[in-house]
Amino acid sequence: MNGWDKIRSFLTMYKSFYPCWRLLGCGILWAALFVCSCRSDRLIRETPIMVQAPLTGGMKSPVRLSEGGIVEEIRSAAERGTPSSLQNGLDLIRSRELGGSEFGRVMNTVIVTLIQKVYPNPMVRSQFPVLDPSQSRSYTKILQDAEQGIYAPPQPNSQDYLEYMLPFLAFLEETNRERLLSALPNLKRAEELNPHGVLAPYFTGLVYERANQINPASLAYERAYTLSSECYPAALGLVRIMEAQGRAKEAIRLLEDLVFQFPDNIIIKRQLALAYYRNRDWSQAEPAIREVLQRNNREAEFLLMQAHALVEQGQLLKAAAPLDLYAAVNPANRLYLFLRARVQAEGYRNQEAALTYLRSILRLSMINDEVSVYAAGLLLESNREEDQTEGQALLRHLLEAGTPSLAVMDLAFKDAIRREAWQEAKSYLTRLLNERFSSQYLASAYMVERGLGNHGAALSYAKRVYEQDPSNEEGSIAYISALIDSGRREEAGNLIETRLASLGGGTVKARYYYLRSRIGGDEEAALDDLRSSLFEDPRNLNALIALFDIYRKRGDERRAVYYYKQALSFAPNNPYLRKYEKEYGEQR
Repeated sequence: MNGWDKIRSFLTMYKSFYPCWRLLGCGILWAALFVCSCRSDRLIRETPIMVQAPLTGGMKSPVRLSEGGIVEEIRSAAERGTPSSLQNGLDLIRSRELGGSEFGRVMNTVIVTLIQKVYPNPMVRSQFPVLDPSQSRSYTKILQDAEQGIYAPPQPNSQDYLEYMLPFLAFLEETNRERLLSALPNLKRAEELNPHGVLAPYFTGLVYERANQINPASLAYERAYTLSSECYPAALGLVRIMEAQGRAKEAIRLLEDLVFQFPDNIIIKRQLALAYYRNRDWSQAEPAIREVLQRNNREAEFLLMQAHALVEQGQLLKAAAPLDLYAAVNPANRLYLFLRARVQAEGYRNQEAALTYLRSILRLSMINDEVSVYAAGLLLESNREEDQTEGQALLRHLLEAGTPSLAVMDLAFKDAIRREAWQEAKSYLTRLLNERFSSQYLASAYMVERGLGNHGAALSYAKRVYEQDPSNEEGSIAYISALIDSGRREEAGNLIETRLASLGGGTVKARYYYLRSRIGGDEEAALDDLRSSLFEDPRNLNALIALFDIYRKRGDERRAVYYYKQALSFAPNNPYLRKYEKEYGEQR
């Protein structure tokens, strides 16, 4: 049989056996698949088995076996207690897809609650997860109790840091000293368990601060802030303590540092605005307050603060807008009414409207404060006799109400000078010079001593003012006047000529012309100087009174009446002029 015959014979045999070969091939294929399925770990990853991993303090949560130490990593982030570590804990739960597990659910709740309670304005950018805590977990029960103000202390043998921390959330708004102090042993134990966490020292600081134990409060806040500068609530606690101790500038510096570190934190910005305001740093306070109001332009406290800062800076008309907004909140507020009065008196020169606001305040209460002093001053400056009488009564009340403040003493001093009650003025001056020494009071002391006829003492005070700043015109005029009173006319004349030569004109030059009128014995020369004084300043009261005196003594009634009425129109309450009211007041 040749080769081709053999091939044909084989094909005929294969064809007859083909169905059997096909069945055999299928069997072999299924057998191979069965064997491979026995080694499926190399081909298909099965779903991991969920196991219970024990947690500290008896808490348990299901975790993936493949996660390793993720449980402790999340717990550590929560226990660290800073904004970034808490955010890191949330990120870990989300990235490892643990949010559906009991552990993840309860830790999400713990972390979010800490952020919301301790850091209500944190540097956390992402949205919080939906909270669905497991009701069987101890942390959930603690948080539920804390929300109701119930402090649930940990078991005596507990080693779980969070079981010591979470109950204190019930005390964040607590003011009862005994209840707060009862938490100190647990806070101390927590700090021992976790010396790197910021929550225990921060909470300790809160307890001591509210118990009015300032030094230990400061130390506790410092510990928390030293552990992490992210713990800004501890820094704000230090700010409060600094302000209470009168260290306002240190508090402001710390707040400025915090604003630089947390530029979007409105809580810190609010505190900085308040610190500027309480320190009466109006130029810094107003823009800081304005930034707070950009977040909420209806915040009543800051509207009133903004109006106050604007008024103190002389921007009286701008203050009207925040005052209008505040009026809808509390139109009977004492400061609100006071600021309204100041806007009317200083901005619109409407004394009557200002006094209406001030009287409404005084009807409610007449206490020794800035409002009462301002009201008394405005009444005393009034041209109406009934207002002056009312102002005198209010001033007496302020002087008799305990130890008068320096503001009250200053007002009484100025009123005594205005009335030329020199001896009374001197009694106030002594305290003012001792407690609020200034060149202004030295100048006033010169006036008092001159009024009493003590020319030597007057010259001494005037010389001190002049030597402090020889270029100051007020000091120079007082010194020259004292030299004239002391008989040192030549020395006074030389100073006058020097000053006149350096001045171009105006009210200051008018005053020097008046002084020169007092030097020479020639009445005609004096009249020339007085006329020159009025040419420079027609309202120069001293020159008008001097001309009145000259013509009165000469018997020139017409000119005397003219200058008397001119002077009286500028100073209707001048004691010297009022002495001649009956004689010249009715004449025309």
